[in-house]
Amino acid sequence: MRRTLLMTAAAVLVSMTGLAHAADTQPAAPAKSWQQGLSRTDLVHQDLGAADREVIQARVDFEPGITSPRHAHPGVEVAYVISGTFEYQLEGRAPVTLKAGDSLFIPEGVAHIAKNVGNDKGSELATYIVKKGEPLLILKQ
Repeated sequence: MRRTLLMTAAAVLVSMTGLAHAADTQPAAPAKSWQQGLSRTDLVHQDLGAADREVIQARVDFEPGITSPRHAHPGVEVAYVISGTFEYQLEGRAPVTLKAGDSLFIPEGVAHIAKNVGNDKGSELATYIVKKGEPLLILKQ
């Protein structure tokens, strides 16, 4: 009887190990590109009354794990994290992690990326004071 119990326990252990190994070797789901996992909703687009400046405010939503492309803006950006946790990497600076309620000033022309490092969708409120008539986003290498 004892031998039968030991053999049964060994068989169960071997089958569980096989299942765990099979789960470990399953291919991972393909990662979403930033074009699929990032969306921007413009909220305000207003002339500031200055000869060459306007303000644009947008909500930017990131799926988990999504990183923006490296880019800059033709003016300043103030990013306010509405929800989630983000890592921001500004050119020439150490990365900074922000959570809901935190904000960050990004100077004009500074290349940067933002990544949702949380497990859920994250959102930021981006306020740009930029030069009129120029593209809001300039992709950088």
